[in-house]
Amino acid sequence: MSGGRAARGSPYILAAEAGRQYWWCACGRSRTQPLCDGSHRGSGTTPKPFSVAEDGDFWLCGCKRTGAAPFCDGSHDLA
Repeated sequence: MSGGRAARGSPYILAAEAGRQYWWCACGRSRTQPLCDGSHRGSGTTPKPFSVAEDGDFWLCGCKRTGAAPFCDGSHDLA
Protein backbone atom coordinates (compact mmCIF):
# COMPACT_ATOMS: atom_id res chain seq x y z
CA MET A 1 0.00 0.00 0.00
CA SER A 2 1.19 3.48 -0.79
CA GLY A 3 1.17 6.42 1.59
CA GLY A 4 0.24 9.15 -0.87
CA ARG A 5 -2.96 11.12 -1.19
CA ALA A 6 -5.52 9.95 -3.71
CA ALA A 7 -5.18 11.62 -7.10
CA ARG A 8 -8.60 10.22 -8.03
CA GLY A 9 -10.88 7.38 -7.05
CA SER A 10 -10.31 5.25 -10.12
CA PRO A 11 -7.36 3.85 -12.08
CA TYR A 12 -5.55 5.44 -14.99
CA ILE A 13 -4.92 3.60 -18.25
CA LEU A 14 -1.34 3.88 -19.47
CA ALA A 15 -0.31 2.74 -22.95
CA ALA A 16 3.15 1.46 -22.00
CA GLU A 17 6.05 0.34 -24.17
CA ALA A 18 8.03 -2.80 -23.36
CA GLY A 19 11.42 -2.15 -21.78
CA ARG A 20 10.83 1.55 -21.19
CA GLN A 21 11.36 2.87 -17.64
CA TYR A 22 8.39 4.65 -16.04
CA TRP A 23 8.03 6.33 -12.64
CA TRP A 24 4.59 5.95 -11.00
CA CYS A 25 3.53 8.85 -8.79
CA ALA A 26 3.09 7.51 -5.25
CA CYS A 27 2.44 10.86 -3.54
CA GLY A 28 -0.65 11.94 -5.49
CA ARG A 29 0.74 15.43 -6.14
CA SER A 30 1.94 15.01 -9.73
CA ARG A 31 0.21 17.07 -12.40
CA THR A 32 1.08 14.36 -14.93
CA GLN A 33 -0.78 11.50 -13.21
CA PRO A 34 -0.28 8.63 -13.05
CA LEU A 35 3.39 9.37 -13.71
CA CYS A 36 5.77 11.38 -11.56
CA ASP A 37 6.63 15.01 -12.35
CA GLY A 38 8.85 15.61 -9.29
CA SER A 39 6.11 17.16 -7.13
CA HIS A 40 6.88 14.65 -4.35
CA ARG A 41 9.97 16.60 -3.28
CA GLY A 42 9.68 17.31 0.42
CA SER A 43 6.69 14.98 0.89
CA GLY A 44 8.64 12.00 2.24
CA THR A 45 7.20 9.86 -0.57
CA THR A 46 9.16 8.65 -3.57
CA PRO A 47 7.95 7.48 -6.99
CA LYS A 48 7.96 3.79 -7.90
CA PRO A 49 10.04 2.83 -10.93
CA PHE A 50 8.58 0.16 -13.18
CA SER A 51 8.69 -1.28 -16.67
CA VAL A 52 6.55 -3.80 -18.54
CA ALA A 53 7.58 -6.88 -20.54
CA GLU A 54 5.13 -6.30 -23.40
CA ASP A 55 3.56 -3.27 -25.06
CA GLY A 56 -0.01 -2.73 -23.96
CA ASP A 57 -2.55 -0.84 -21.89
CA PHE A 58 -2.09 -1.10 -18.13
CA TRP A 59 -4.35 0.02 -15.28
CA LEU A 60 -2.31 2.15 -12.84
CA CYS A 61 -3.54 3.02 -9.37
CA GLY A 62 -5.07 6.47 -8.91
CA CYS A 63 -6.20 6.14 -5.27
CA LYS A 64 -2.65 5.38 -4.03
CA ARG A 65 -3.98 2.55 -1.81
CA THR A 66 -2.99 -0.40 -4.01
CA GLY A 67 -1.08 -3.33 -2.61
CA ALA A 68 0.34 -4.01 -6.08
CA ALA A 69 1.94 -0.64 -6.90
CA PRO A 70 1.95 0.75 -9.48
CA PHE A 71 -0.89 -1.40 -10.77
CA CYS A 72 -4.51 -1.08 -9.67
CA ASP A 73 -5.73 -3.91 -7.41
CA GLY A 74 -9.27 -2.57 -6.86
CA SER A 75 -8.51 -0.94 -3.50
CA HIS A 76 -10.39 2.18 -4.65
CA ASP A 77 -13.60 0.14 -4.36
CA LEU A 78 -12.96 -0.35 -0.64
CA ALA A 79 -12.61 3.36 0.19
